[in-house]
Amino acid sequence: MSDHLKGIAPFLATAEAGSFTRAAEKLHLSSSAVSKSVARLEARLGVILFERSTRRLQLSSAGHAYYATCKRVLQELVDAENVLAEQEGELAGKVRIGVPASYGRMRVMPALIDLCEKYPQLQPSIAFSDRFADLFEERIDIAVRIGAPGSGSQALGQLHLGEERLIFCAAPAYLARRGTPVAIADLDAHDCIAYGRGDGTAAPWLFAGEDGVERRAAQPRLTVGDAEAQTAAVLAGLGIAQQATWLVHEHLASGAIVEVLPACATPGLPLSLAWPLARQLTARTGTLLKELKQRLTI
Repeated sequence: MSDHLKGIAPFLATAEAGSFTRAAEKLHLSSSAVSKSVARLEARLGVILFERSTRRLQLSSAGHAYYATCKRVLQELVDAENVLAEQEGELAGKVRIGVPASYGRMRVMPALIDLCEKYPQLQPSIAFSDRFADLFEERIDIAVRIGAPGSGSQALGQLHLGEERLIFCAAPAYLARRGTPVAIADLDAHDCIAYGRGDGTAAPWLFAGEDGVERRAAQPRLTVGDAEAQTAAVLAGLGIAQQATWLVHEHLASGAIVEVLPACATPGLPLSLAWPLARQLTARTGTLLKELKQRLTI
């Protein structure tokens, strides 16, 4: 065994247990053996890993740094073993997936439920957030993203799934009561349901104009900071909203919501899969990317 690996297990066990005695019980060793192993490791490294007193044992600043490094290295070894195991069998093991909140619930979850049924040994951990999470810091294997790649994207693999389409829509009952707009300017005379941005302001309308995609300030009756709640307001007949087709697809099919101003529909944000390039060759990640692409491409 390399000198670099000697003493790591007793060190980690002691750091996590908070005492040599409890670490020894976990490792089925004597307390003296664990204490001496840690002491030899400190001597070899030339640093004090634990601050000792008669009442407690705690990591030093150097110990904290060494602990974090050891945990990361051991996790990478576990990941490597999982890759080898996957190459010999079906997709299995833990995988962390980051998804946008509404899109994740409505579109990604059905795909993941299908994959869990197809691969009984797969153990996904799914994080919902509308922010662009740091895949490295949060140890996310695959992220489903809406929007252009952010900073640091050079370290990420990107797989384009398509672009959402933004349409103006309303409930038939609302249009029967208030009439159907035939031009963008007509929206000023209608009750509009706008999407609320983080600062509380209403997102502008986006529409196809002569010079490409143009913007128009919304004058909303209601501003909602959640896409699914915005859809609920449209279904209730409170007004006209601009929404991505993936949000209202089923309602359009059933007739509960209808599109208005179809000539003004415009492409929305791009959808993509993202993953750390350092992990793109693992069997698990590669299979999941293929499966998700098949199910989410629009």
